[in-house]
Amino acid sequence: MSQTDPIADFITCIRNAQAVKKPWVDVPSSNLKKRICFVLKEEHFIRDAMLIKDDKQDTIRVFLSYDNSNNPVINGITKISKPGCRTYVSSSEIPRVLNGMGISILTTSKGVISSKKAELFKVGGEILCQVW
Repeated sequence: MSQTDPIADFITCIRNAQAVKKPWVDVPSSNLKKRICFVLKEEHFIRDAMLIKDDKQDTIRVFLSYDNSNNPVINGITKISKPGCRTYVSSSEIPRVLNGMGISILTTSKGVISSKKAELFKVGGEILCQVW
């Protein structure tokens, strides 16, 4: 894993685990990743996420969600802001993902929230990723 963009590594781990139908994936922990997991769980894209404590760096176990025919709930997840090119939007410019079927995850002054909550609170911020 690369240490230049840990959020992109986190997204790639989820994408790869769902491609091979894993029930869960373990990723190194950070506060931002914990909050992204909370948003994904809140929007029903993952079943659950739990913190596994250890001596060095904690680990987040993300329990992936599948439908009745064993297809992943997350059909696509892409990183928008990159370390070399951050993408910021105002509250009126938040993009709709799949005409409202997906979400964007933003870092705002209210914390890490989904695009639906950002529109409700009327806040903008940096777009981290889009999930559909």
